[in-house]
Amino acid sequence: MVEVRAQVGSADGREWSRGRWSKVAFIPRNPATVGHGQSQLALAAAQRERLFRPVARQASGNGGVRITGELRQWHKVTLDLAGPFAAETDTAPNPFTGYRFDVTFTHESGSPSHTVPGYFAADGTAAETSATAGPVWRAHLSPDKPGKWNYRVSFTVGPNAATYGGGKALAPYDGKAGSFTVAATNKTGADFRAGGRLTYNGGHYLVAAGSGQPFLKAGADAPETLLAYADFDDTLALKKEVPLKTWAPHVGDWRVGDPTWQGGKGKGLIGALNYLGAKGVNAISFLTYNAAGDGDNVWPFVARDEKFHYDCSRLDQWSIVFEHAQARGVFLHFKLQENENDDDRIGPQSKPGRVPESLDGGACGPERRLYLRELIARFGHNLALNWNLGEENTQSPEEQRAMAQFIHDTDPYRHLIV
Repeated sequence: MVEVRAQVGSADGREWSRGRWSKVAFIPRNPATVGHGQSQLALAAAQRERLFRPVARQASGNGGVRITGELRQWHKVTLDLAGPFAAETDTAPNPFTGYRFDVTFTHESGSPSHTVPGYFAADGTAAETSATAGPVWRAHLSPDKPGKWNYRVSFTVGPNAATYGGGKALAPYDGKAGSFTVAATNKTGADFRAGGRLTYNGGHYLVAAGSGQPFLKAGADAPETLLAYADFDDTLALKKEVPLKTWAPHVGDWRVGDPTWQGGKGKGLIGALNYLGAKGVNAISFLTYNAAGDGDNVWPFVARDEKFHYDCSRLDQWSIVFEHAQARGVFLHFKLQENENDDDRIGPQSKPGRVPESLDGGACGPERRLYLRELIARFGHNLALNWNLGEENTQSPEEQRAMAQFIHDTDPYRHLIV
């Protein structure tokens, strides 16, 4: 026996849909219907099965440290550690939860000092190679001052070390230390590296830490599915009415010297940022997780429902886009979750239930902590951004405060939280 129930969402008798269930027809599966009957979620299941195949093991790194980037004030400086070999789908230990990699960067004057969360970066070139495994561990600094900066690595291993601390120091990686020297910025104009990180000083506007210039945000609040882009690795459209974007009309706005990946991918979205910047638009907003939402086509995980395993290559490709936006003077408004997946409350009346896509059901537990830490580690070095707790958020005040507190405690740059 098969029982089917349907409920029309309403509030005080006001109906939110014109549709009505009148009947449900069950049609026998046959060669003519099997293709049409396949759920779009089967695509995600197939993706998961493919990704979780065994990975050939390689030697771990020797603990060597490499500093790269333009060594200038406000520019991205990257520290790569040759650390333990891992794969995105490893579970013993999971590279995203079982290791905790932090780097403390301190200016020679003693201030400022930033403890920056690091992350697993596969082979270190995943945006180009689509690598899912490797020995590279990475952290980014956007230095506030010219001069000498000292660094010290903390690397621990243990259950939930990344999200709850603890664990044991892992040799030969823990304790690695060194220094590098940073020159003054050489940027001008709209590039945020010219004026420095946007900070909140108690006034009406964010202010550039270097120049003191106030920032008035005036940008595009749509599309929220900006990152549902066909050129990003393993990005799926699970709703036929919400296909992936190509940004094809903006390929012509791409310019020689602009970034791409994998032989010319990314020109459409990079060109779109050029177009916005040229029009004086100085902000974009986007969701970084919308499973079960209107789009159901953006998530940072290796597969839609794998909340403890992150996609290194796709996130590296996101980072290329975000950094180009910053160079064009475009602020990044991170919408961290969708109304439909922010907690276990269902519908316009927030009825108690179960939303499998929600992170910890709305609490600040291991799923949410890891999600926030990964985003901060990978993208927090950008100078102009805010963390939006969620679009049309329905979490309780206690849940919102816990989430905001974790962001505050994890983000070394104290970006604005809204």
